[in-house]
Amino acid sequence: MNLLANLQTYIVLGLSAVAFGVEVWAFVDCVRRRPDAFVAAGKRTKQFWVLITGLAVLLGFVALGGVGFLAIIAIVAAGVYLADVKPALDQVMGRGSGNQGPYGPW
Repeated sequence: MNLLANLQTYIVLGLSAVAFGVEVWAFVDCVRRRPDAFVAAGKRTKQFWVLITGLAVLLGFVALGGVGFLAIIAIVAAGVYLADVKPALDQVMGRGSGNQGPYGPW
């Protein structure tokens, strides 16, 4: 029974570390972007997203090693940035391929 508890602890710690890495990735990506790209993409300002992703990193660090309300808030904030804001910024900055497949639009 103790082995199972240890295994669960290591799994939760590993998932927390991966989530923290995603939060750091969102924050670093946000900091590296030009402020005018956020406005051009029709998203909130760079200051807003730096604050949100920065708080996500802070909450993720505090919640590291545990699954709780803070950890969920942090990963959701980073996920919203990476799934919604980052693709819009990529498209505005000419990095995204939009809806292009390997043989054209799909």
